[in-house]
Amino acid sequence: MSTSAIPVPLRIDFVSDVSCPWCAVGLASLQHALAKLDGEVSAEIHFTEHLRRKYGSSAEQIDANREAIRARGAALGFTFNMDRRSRVYNTFDAHRLLHWAELEGRQLVLKQILLRAYFTDGEDVSSHDTLARLAVEAGLDGERARQLLESDEFADEVRAQEQFFMSRGIHSVPATIVNGQHLISGGQPPEAFEQALRQIAAAR
Repeated sequence: MSTSAIPVPLRIDFVSDVSCPWCAVGLASLQHALAKLDGEVSAEIHFTEHLRRKYGSSAEQIDANREAIRARGAALGFTFNMDRRSRVYNTFDAHRLLHWAELEGRQLVLKQILLRAYFTDGEDVSSHDTLARLAVEAGLDGERARQLLESDEFADEVRAQEQFFMSRGIHSVPATIVNGQHLISGGQPPEAFEQALRQIAAAR
């Protein structure tokens, strides 16, 4: 590819949940792939949150895959401390916070902070105090975050996004949709994301 070529723009919708370990693996893999495709594609990532109580693996299946998840994460630079997770929290308020973060241009960094808070640090990602603090860490306004969390702001928007992807047949997470039509399911390795994205970009 010529060095003067313009990178192919790609819209990537990453459908996931803060408490889904394979979502953390999938996002790290996607980012590794995009780093390798730097200069070839220009990706715009949007996050849509699906509640894991409706989708994905059961707690028992996740426990059975614990070592595989930990190893995959370590290879990608993500630390899973599964023993620190005392429970699965309701992540709907985190979803609303992420919706706002997208409007502020801070969604990716907040998503990464939330995944680390839950899987690495074992924090309660349903706590408003925790979420407000993490919002500040992501470069967002803490008072505005707390105001949002104490209301039902963006609840309808989050549910509408969830219903939209459900209506398109997305029933498990993570799911990566490229340009609204190409689906990459699961926490694939970086090589799989790289190959798929390169093929999609070449076909445009």
